[in-house]
Amino acid sequence: MREKRFSIIGSYQSKNKVEKVAKIIFIICALFAVVAVFSISIYMIISGTPAVYKVGLKEILFGTVWQPTAEEPRFGILYVILTSIIGTTLAILIGMPIGVLTAVFLAETAQKRLASIVKPAVELLAGIPSVVYGLLGILVLNPIIYKLEIAIFQDDPKHHFTGGSNLLSAVLVLAIMILPTVINISEASLKAVPKHYKQASLALGATHMQTIFKILLPAAKSGIVTAIVLGVGRAIGEAMAISLVAGNGANIPFLFNSVRFLTTAVVTEMSYAADIHKDVLFTIGLVLFAFIIMINLILSKVMKGGYRDADSE
Repeated sequence: MREKRFSIIGSYQSKNKVEKVAKIIFIICALFAVVAVFSISIYMIISGTPAVYKVGLKEILFGTVWQPTAEEPRFGILYVILTSIIGTTLAILIGMPIGVLTAVFLAETAQKRLASIVKPAVELLAGIPSVVYGLLGILVLNPIIYKLEIAIFQDDPKHHFTGGSNLLSAVLVLAIMILPTVINISEASLKAVPKHYKQASLALGATHMQTIFKILLPAAKSGIVTAIVLGVGRAIGEAMAISLVAGNGANIPFLFNSVRFLTTAVVTEMSYAADIHKDVLFTIGLVLFAFIIMINLILSKVMKGGYRDADSE
């Protein structure tokens, strides 16, 4: 006898059961995601707000002195916030042009043989652990930056030498780390532009470069902006690599100052923090969480704008 096999291309009852089971699975997955985000949000709010009442929101957000273990502790994180904002901005300004132009190269100008070498290299960058970036920064980048620091400040007696562990090193490491995100999403956006855009531009007499910069890049702007926003999220949420190369000092965010980012402030001190000190670290996490929410809102707005542009076309 032939065995009876189950198939969704069967009776109405079997297909109806499959539909119901699939709907239940989808609902459970969706609820799990919602519950996870809601739980994290509630936990961060509950854990981060006590320090606001104990220390004061103004003292935490606008204070410039971070001395949590002093006899009279101070918990100002203004320099830490500014470091995260300035460091992320500089990393994007460096990484964005390199990433977008690399995406243009892979999507439009690279020969297949050369693209087959560059593309795996970009994907390998995405797979390298953060701690490896940090180790390479300490062993390779920091000595180079230290030599530059000596050359610039050798006659300045007031400068505190950092050994290369400063904001500039952190910015360069972050710029490298965001490249895979910017390149991959930008390349996919460029390849998604309808082919007749390029063909029409070339038919009207435009050169290949004019077509790229006047037609293709504007048409792919929604995806490129999305790549940049995701790169910002990667940069502002990075901790391990930055803690190794930035110097971890709560100072004014100048390029050759030892600095501390929001993420590194939590990572380096949570293991021994207690009482109010620990509560303030949770507040720092809440501030970082607020930054991530803002980035996600911007991303959602950008994507909706891209959908409207697509519908209008």
